[in-house]
Amino acid sequence: MEKGKYYLSTAIAYTSGKPHIGNTYEIVLADAICRFKRMCGYDVYFQTGTDEHGQKIQEKAQAAGVTPQQFVDGVAGEIKRIWDVMNTSYDKFVRTTDPEHKKTVQKIFKKLYDQGDIYKSEYEGMYCTPCESFWTESQLVDGKCPDCGRPCKPAKEEAYFFKMSKYAPKLMQHIEEHPEFIQPEARKNEMVNNFLKPGLQDLCVSRTSFTWGVPVEFDPKHVTYVWIDALSNYITFPGFDVDGNHGEMYKKYWPADVHLIGKDILRFHTIYWPILLMALDQPLPKQVFGHPWLLVGDGKMSKSKGNVIYADDLVDLFGVDAVRYYLLHEIPFASDGTMTYELLMERINSDLANVLGNLVNRTIAMSHKYSKGILSDHAVAGEFDQELIDLCLATPAKVEAKMDELRVADAIDEIFALLRRANKYIDETMPWALAKDEAQHARLDTVLYNLLESIRVAATLLHPFLPETAERIFKQLNIAHPTWDSLTAFGALPAGHQLNQGEILFARIDIPKKLEEMQKAAEAKAAAEAAAANPPKAEIAFDDFLKVDMTVVKVLACENVKKSEKLLKFQLDDGTGKPRQILSGIAKYYKAEELVGKTLVAVTNLAPRKMMGQESCGMLLSAEKDDKLNLIMLDDAIPAGAKLC
Repeated sequence: MEKGKYYLSTAIAYTSGKPHIGNTYEIVLADAICRFKRMCGYDVYFQTGTDEHGQKIQEKAQAAGVTPQQFVDGVAGEIKRIWDVMNTSYDKFVRTTDPEHKKTVQKIFKKLYDQGDIYKSEYEGMYCTPCESFWTESQLVDGKCPDCGRPCKPAKEEAYFFKMSKYAPKLMQHIEEHPEFIQPEARKNEMVNNFLKPGLQDLCVSRTSFTWGVPVEFDPKHVTYVWIDALSNYITFPGFDVDGNHGEMYKKYWPADVHLIGKDILRFHTIYWPILLMALDQPLPKQVFGHPWLLVGDGKMSKSKGNVIYADDLVDLFGVDAVRYYLLHEIPFASDGTMTYELLMERINSDLANVLGNLVNRTIAMSHKYSKGILSDHAVAGEFDQELIDLCLATPAKVEAKMDELRVADAIDEIFALLRRANKYIDETMPWALAKDEAQHARLDTVLYNLLESIRVAATLLHPFLPETAERIFKQLNIAHPTWDSLTAFGALPAGHQLNQGEILFARIDIPKKLEEMQKAAEAKAAAEAAAANPPKAEIAFDDFLKVDMTVVKVLACENVKKSEKLLKFQLDDGTGKPRQILSGIAKYYKAEELVGKTLVAVTNLAPRKMMGQESCGMLLSAEKDDKLNLIMLDDAIPAGAKLC
């Protein structure tokens, strides 16, 4: 029975690079919620996608030697691939480079301008390129971006601004009247106390310093800034129309039931976005849920820290449902979670292999061993039965109550409480002992039936969280995908039903051995990548080699080049009686004074070139590996001017 509509959106992923496991957490969380709502009978619309405009992307594309569109096409494809690897059931994958989205964004901008909510002025302040955010000096933390901690650059440019303060009282009233609007509670207090109460500044909504964006239709040297472009995806793709001729999907699904976002972008979704909707005279989303972060070890993931973990790598190592389980169960409702390979493997062993896998494996195996896999009448009740049956009947409501609050980890705990109770039931009833007594076979059949029904209930409830695993359990039980309504009674499996053969769901992991294997694989991969980055050069003729003049030189003097962090300037004795000047970018590896008197090797027949306004006549030979560089140094007994041959 359909319970009504349910629209959930994730934040759209920024197409600056491949998403790591922390980015992937959000889509898995959203998928579990949407799968659960579908199972409960809701008509679900689940939207995700990519945010594809901005200065950072334009710069990355330029550095990669491709157009911005080519760059975002590649990254968006990779993001969609990762979402699919994680078995997510989104209904719509959106991209902000979509032509229809861009047209609607232009109309939104024009409407807000025409009604006086947007005006042209000039912006001067500090700009963070990675966050694409302007800040005043007072907002910086130790002179850096308060969001990401990176350096900001002074920026001044003509821009359009949105009158935020005009709608601030109305937004404050909405938050007070709808306490569920911002969740968890601590996030709401943060937005109100840190941003709304101190007073809102007008928001910069256009840029002129880059071109990769949606042009402002009536002033094309401006591109629409991320706040209007990216945030409006939640209404443009379902079919919002500025003139009121909304599409059927928009009429059906808006307002969204939940915007699921990371806590770091809460301000944009609970202040900027609601005010934009108010200006458009549209209903606000029912709830914005700011989920916590997934940390690696003791900190947030970043390439600079070298602690980035990717979802597809984890799936290759442990399987998609093991990764989904960790993400969904190990991140608390309102505080950050932590991931390490060791913790992931420990959770696989303790929960998935021991509790879930062991229960299913033992029960299916005993059913085949004692009853040829055929279910019999379950009429012989005994001690411990009713407690297990009552828990089976109570657990669906408990899980639904937790999911209504988006407490996904707690919902999974309720299911595993049932699984643990079923494991305990095996120990209490001892089917192996019952099997030895012919008079107890009817009781044995009842015990096995109760276990199989408990597994059916648990697997049905697990399906939104571990869909592949649940399907494998359904296959062993030889049943179709059960419905939510099938959970209202205990006894859905009929007498005479034939089970299929069992299979191991999750094998226990030898953690030290697995870590050793992973280390060796990582080293092999790094070696292969290094080899690929430095492929052998093409063969040359011997006569070409003879053209290179490699000369032994003595360092007469060495000093740092002014205004350069990289260059050292050498005066060298090359045996000709006249000092040779060579500039070399090795200041990172050597101090100038420690090289004086050393015997080195230089290529001395290179054409001179200018470096920092000074002439360099040759090149010193060195060896480099793993970001370490060593000059080729010879025995001091070798005279200056000697030739390498």
